[in-house]
Amino acid sequence: MPKKVDHQERRTLIADALMRVAADQGLEAVSLRHVATEAGVSAGMVQHYFRTKDEMMAFALSVVRERSQVRVTEAIARLGVDPSPRLLLRTMIAALLPLDEGTRDDGRVALAFLAYTAVRPAAAPSLREGTRQLTGFIAGVLPDGHGDAAAAGLLALMEGLGVYLLGGQYTAEQALDALDAHLDLLFG
Repeated sequence: MPKKVDHQERRTLIADALMRVAADQGLEAVSLRHVATEAGVSAGMVQHYFRTKDEMMAFALSVVRERSQVRVTEAIARLGVDPSPRLLLRTMIAALLPLDEGTRDDGRVALAFLAYTAVRPAAAPSLREGTRQLTGFIAGVLPDGHGDAAAAGLLALMEGLGVYLLGGQYTAEQALDALDAHLDLLFG
């Protein structure tokens, strides 16, 4: 009887290996061979699930997005019913920032993917759609008079804080203080 294979589980195993390679060594180290070695599988198996580096990167980014969405959903659920818009945004952004070791690897992969798409724009369509949706959500939560431009600014602040956290220029406390100061400007 043929062995039953869980294809999603194998793709996730490979994507997790890709994320470890990218987080530890940078995207330039990501190759089918390096990912296969990290995952403990053959290069042929990696190629079976991902024909190109772009496909591997897109899948790894989707895994990061799923993890981020779980963190955001759990953090917002802890707020209870009907949190204030300011608290909702602060909680959501704090859950997305790489504030601890557990979220730094995801942050490194996300940052590496952003850099990757800067030189490979064809790999970026899913990022554009996700950014559009997030900007729209934030704009809908901000006080009247603040629209897409303010939402884009808040998103840019989040990305910048993430880069500073990953680079060690800011501590978690400094990043959250900067976020709070910006939210104070928006919410008065």
